[in-house]
Amino acid sequence: MPHAERTLRDRTAIVGVGYTDYSRDSGVSTQTLALRAIRAALDDAGLGVRDVDGVACHRVGDSVDPAQVAQGLGIADVRFVRDVFGGGSASVGTLVDAAMAVASGMAECVVCWRALNSRSEGRMGSATGPAAAAGDAQYWIPHGHLTPPQLFAMETRAYLHRWDYAAEDLGRVAITQREHARLSPRAMMTQPLTMEDYLASRWISDPLRLFDCCLETDGAVALVVTTAERARDLRKPAVLISGAAFGGGYQLTSNHWSDRSVAPAVRMAPRLYASAGIGPEEIDVAEFYDAFTPLVLMQLEAYGFCKPGEAAAMVADGATALGGSLPVNTHGGHLSEGYVHGLNHVVEAVNQLRGACGPRQVPGAEVALATSQPGMLSGATSAVVLRQAA
Repeated sequence: MPHAERTLRDRTAIVGVGYTDYSRDSGVSTQTLALRAIRAALDDAGLGVRDVDGVACHRVGDSVDPAQVAQGLGIADVRFVRDVFGGGSASVGTLVDAAMAVASGMAECVVCWRALNSRSEGRMGSATGPAAAAGDAQYWIPHGHLTPPQLFAMETRAYLHRWDYAAEDLGRVAITQREHARLSPRAMMTQPLTMEDYLASRWISDPLRLFDCCLETDGAVALVVTTAERARDLRKPAVLISGAAFGGGYQLTSNHWSDRSVAPAVRMAPRLYASAGIGPEEIDVAEFYDAFTPLVLMQLEAYGFCKPGEAAAMVADGATALGGSLPVNTHGGHLSEGYVHGLNHVVEAVNQLRGACGPRQVPGAEVALATSQPGMLSGATSAVVLRQAA
């Protein structure tokens, strides 16, 4: 195991979480969203701007330079700045970078965030304006194959075909998470969703329907990371970063991954669990990156919660629902709560381990898994294991 992952265990903690409203039109800039979420997270931790000496975010040309955010906050001396170019695959990786900065002594208190006006300004799922056909994209953009639903539809078709899964197997993921969202005050989608509703929804890119796809959202979330020692004296219960990994994946035209029915996170998962010193059987709640419904099924298999080809039955049996053996996306996920590009999953994991989720609380939750996009099409993935501090 790489030395950095081996020595990171339980040395750092998340001590504050913050978020803005999730909406279809925030009416403010992405910088304002970021500042609001960060200040809320600092207040949650009982800290002030004077305590912050590191900033980290991820974006894909749709947000604001972290150095500008640091200046907007009024941080006098920034010791660590991390600006990750990347979509959902980099979401948890941003937190991993912050933890490594704190564990190494490069910084003492790092805020990491994701802020975007994905609904009102630039919709990630749309294709408007010229697209640069460079690198991997040169092979598919000329054919009009360029939006995330189109890209993931191909992976989904391969996955459904391999295991003989049906549309209803995807629908149960969306329905289960909608039930969870109905218990969350931040969720954008809280009306009941039936299988009839799901099957009647319009096609986005076959085999993906409307309710297979995440919500374009305006919003921001933020987390405060510091040392485990310092965390003991702060306002809210600390959540330890017990294990972390930032791994590889494949591109659409990659010849290094022959089986498109398996998410590349399957390679990273053993390393993640080894870094935390646990196995999948010790995870109490999982917050899976769910830009599309099949990613939930694929991650149940990749992270070792069931054998390949058994995820659909696991969901159908109620295992991923509240009260099941492994509640998944207890806030409704990107499908029903809102799409803040991965970090809202970490926020939910923290709140679950704090026992702060009200009617959607998983009883006795002590260890949580939060993941990013599982390495498909993007060339990278990341995940973190969190646990209650003793």
